[in-house]
Order: sequence, then structure tokens, then C-alpha cells
Amino acid sequence: MQKGQIRVHTENIFPIIKKFLYSDHEIFLRELISNAIDATRKIQAYASAGEATGDLGELRIDVTVDKDARTITIADRGVGMTGEEVDKYINQVAFSSAEEFLEKYKGQSEANIIGHFGLGFYSAFMVSDRVEIFTKSYKAGSQAVRWECDGSPDYVIEEAGKEDRGTNIVLHVNADIEEFLDPGRIRSILDKFCRFLPVAIYFENEQVNNTQPLWVKKPAELTTQDYQEFYKELYPYNEMPLFWIHLNVDYPFNLTGILYFPKIRQSYEIQKDKIQLYSNQVFVTDEVKDIVPEFLMLLHGVIDSPDIPLNVSRSYLQGDPNVRKINSHITRKVADKLEEIFNQDRKAFEEKWESLGLFVKYGMLTDDKFREKADRFHIMQDARKDEFYTLDEYRKSAETLQTNKDGKLVILYTTDAVQQDAYIRAAEDRGYKVVKLDTLVDASFIQQMEMKWEKVHFARVDADITDNLIDVGETVPSVLSESETEKLKNLFVVPAEGLHVTVEVKGLSATAPPVTATRPEFMRRMKDMASLSGPMGSFYANMPDEVTLTVNGNHPVFTGILQEPDTERQGKLARNLADLALLSQGLLKGAGLTEFINRSVDLMDAVVSHES
Repeated sequence: MQKGQIRVHTENIFPIIKKFLYSDHEIFLRELISNAIDATRKIQAYASAGEATGDLGELRIDVTVDKDARTITIADRGVGMTGEEVDKYINQVAFSSAEEFLEKYKGQSEANIIGHFGLGFYSAFMVSDRVEIFTKSYKAGSQAVRWECDGSPDYVIEEAGKEDRGTNIVLHVNADIEEFLDPGRIRSILDKFCRFLPVAIYFENEQVNNTQPLWVKKPAELTTQDYQEFYKELYPYNEMPLFWIHLNVDYPFNLTGILYFPKIRQSYEIQKDKIQLYSNQVFVTDEVKDIVPEFLMLLHGVIDSPDIPLNVSRSYLQGDPNVRKINSHITRKVADKLEEIFNQDRKAFEEKWESLGLFVKYGMLTDDKFREKADRFHIMQDARKDEFYTLDEYRKSAETLQTNKDGKLVILYTTDAVQQDAYIRAAEDRGYKVVKLDTLVDASFIQQMEMKWEKVHFARVDADITDNLIDVGETVPSVLSESETEKLKNLFVVPAEGLHVTVEVKGLSATAPPVTATRPEFMRRMKDMASLSGPMGSFYANMPDEVTLTVNGNHPVFTGILQEPDTERQGKLARNLADLALLSQGLLKGAGLTEFINRSVDLMDAVVSHES
């Protein structure tokens, strides 16, 4: 029997491991199974190199829970350890055998060894007050040994009677921790961290992992059904995705994975943190913001790379050039895939635009390199037709009528095609093209693209009277005299709760609406972005709505109103026209709406009474 003290450079490393090294207690199972995977991969590598003889037998890892004995056992049939190796790799904290193995077999083995720090084993003490190791090396004539430690620097190592090659780790679970003796809890941890590990893992006589997930296979071997079935395995309750991108890179970094574009019918359905990060098929995290560009956090799927640097707990990414390279590569692959679909099957691309538009616009907002490519496949849908335009297509079809006096193309858009229907129709009657920009990101998108796109200005279709949407510097003369104009203006200067109303009388086409309510483009944009803009957004959100009532002095209805001898009736008629304009903007609510209804009934009664 050998006795001694574990050689560490601190007085006692175990409290540090328990409290600071790992953020979640459940990590212990991932670390111990990862070690078992390494041991299994090593015996396969040794056998391939002719250094391990005999039948390897079934290579599997078994996890068992004994509630009565309060133990959890992780057993493998890997390389095992001799007494000397236990002393070297277990008793010397942070001396990793995986690191040594990689150095020795560099360039000779394809085995993917997970561990690099030599601290994973000690995560066992997060849930245990005593840990035993029963191990026997694959080397001929090796004596099995037993190692035990109670969480102090003291350990015991002695000969054991284990017959088979491999290692059994036995955790004697702390008396105050019951959850890890529950088979359901253990199964949930295995499902989370180990569902795609490359060696078969058994729990309660059932294999719990898929050793050949789709991303480790070659794209040429896979069918559409394969990708869809794997998506269902990852997200059993989601609709089938729009399409996917299979990542398979081995230079200048190693990267595999599958990224899916999910269907998003409404802006509020957006969910982040749906991409899972793996390292050699070991689940690491679903927080991949440093690897995946922010706008692609909306995607679903998996990324696997042994070249992504992880800290000792594998929970947080560390800064590294490879992370930036992977980030750029993913951005380029996504842009290339979108452009490929756009060029090869534009109709299918347009049909998917309701969901794709969010990804594309978000990317154009946050990544200039992506925007440069996306300019070729970003499309805008016509407000009332099943037609789509790229920026170049819109410019070619609209620049003749929609270029303002500053030489800028004015893109007319609607945020609500139903509510703004009258404005859209008025614009279309002029030959203007109106597009839909009605998603969560469009307010910011419009603001940014005006700065990025050359000589482009956006104007919401109800931002001004139709005659002024495209500022060409031309005016229509009014048929009213100066006194009539002033009288008409005074009729429309009426209070409106929660609104700051400005009235103007203009000479417009006789077929234009008698009164039009518009809101300044800048202020309306700010209010649209208010919910997304933090404190500044609150500032704009709380400001009263600024509204301009443009009275069309050339409309024939005003001939009768100006000649109306009953001043009360004259005021009611004018106020009803103003309220109709406010109603079209969704600005007539509460008491104002009630008054409008009552006033309309009174006016109708008067007409009926007069006719009878």
C-alpha cells in the first residue's frame, strides 16, 4: 500500500474547484464522461498503431446510479492506468495526460482528445465527499489499482482485483445533495451534454447518445430528409426550417456544423441562443455570440470546432484569432448561400422573404461586409402586389417619377398596408411605387440605409400629402382668395387631446382628399424606434404626436362649407373632415372618437330632417 499527499501548489485546491472552477454542479458528469471518451479514443489509436493487441471488445461507457449506496459510477473500457500513471495524472493536479498524448502522437492519430487541462476529473468533488478509482491498464501484465480521496490532499492508492481493462470512477455523493441520485436528473444531464458524444453511452441499459450526428458526415452523403430529421431531433416542436448550411472546414481552422434558417412568421417569434456549440461532439454552451455574428444568432443548429479556445471550465470563450476567423467564415458562407438561392430560384427566395428578411436586414444593419453582399439579394415587396424589387430594380423603375430636387431616389414605404391604404392608393395613382417595410427592424434599417446607400431617401407614404412626398419644388395654385384661405384655416384650428396639430391650406389637385393628416418623418421614425432605443426611446415615446392637417383648398367640398350660413354647422363639418383625416392615421381615440361619432349622427339627423 502506498500513502502520500497529492502534490499541488496551493494549500488546498479542492475548495477552489468546488466554488470557483465550475459554475454549474452538473458539469461534473460532462467532465468525467469526457475523460472516459478520451480513454476510449486512446485505446482505438493504440490499436491502430499496433501498440495495443488483442480484442478490444465493445467500447462503451456505462453510467449507473445506486441510490441506496449513494453512488454514481462512470465506467469505460479504455486504456486504463497503471499505478504509476495514477500517481502521475491524478495526484499531480493540472498535469493532463491528454495533452501529453496529443504531443506524442501529433500527426499520427486522428483521435479527437477532449481534455487539455487535467482538471476535469476533480470536478467529481463538487458533488462527492469521497471518490474512488478502479483502473487497469491495457498494457500486458498490468496490475489493477484502486485510488481513493476524501476531498483533502490525502489519498490512498493500492492494488485492486479489477479484471477488465478500463477505469471505473465511483462517486460517493454528498449527504446534502440528493438531486444527483435521481435517475431522471442524471438522464437530463446526459441529454444536455452527452447526446452526440462519439462513444456509446449507456444509462439504465439504454444507449442515450447518437455517436454519428449529421454534422460529422459528408454533405454529399446526406439527403433533404436527413437534414430535416436531424432538425427535428434538435428542435422537436419547431416547424421545418427554410433551408440549411452545412459547414465543413479543415483549413485554416477546423469547423463543422449545420446552421438552419427557421421560419419566423412574426417579429415577436425571434429567439436567440438556439445554436449549440460543441467541441469534438462535447456540448459546451448555447451562448455563441463571440463565434457567430450577432445577426446570425437568430439561426438554429450546431457548430463544432476543436479550435475554439475555451477556458478551464469550458463555459466561456477566450479571445483568439481563430474565433474571429470562424466568425468571418460563417458570415461569408451565409451570404453566399443566400445569394445562391436568390440567383437559382428567385421565386422560392421571395416566398421565404417573410422570414429571411429579418436575417438579411439585421445583418445589413450590423455587418458592413455582409451588407455589401446583401445589396445584391435584399428585396422589397410591393405594398399591394406580389412583386419584389432589389434596390437597383426599384431605382430603374421609379427614378423617373421619384427623384427629388436634391437628386435622391425617394423610396416610398408603408408600415401598415391596411391602415395606410388610402395613402398607398393616392401614391399609386401618381405612378409611384410603394413597398412594405413593416418588421421589427425596419425603423432602424431605414435610418441606416439612408446613410449607407448612395442618394437614397425613405419616406413613409403617409408622411406628407401625396403632392409633397417627392419634393420636386413644384406647386399647384390655390383657387381660394387670401381671406378665404385664412377663414378655412381657422375652421380647422381645433384642440386635439395628446396631439400637437399644425394646419396648412394648400392648392392641390381637385381630386386629392379634402384634408390629409401627416406626421413628420423624423419624429415618427424616432417614435417607431422608441421601444428599441433605451432611455432616448422613452424620451421620444413620451412626446406628443406632431400632426399636420393639410387642407386642400381646391377641393369642391369647401365651396359649400365656406358658404354655410350656420356657423355651428360649418364648424362641425370642418371638424368631421379633420377627424376623418386623424382617423386614417390611427390618431383618433377615446373621447375624441366618441365625439366624432356623436357629431356624425347629429349631422346626418340634420340632413334627414331638412330633406323631410
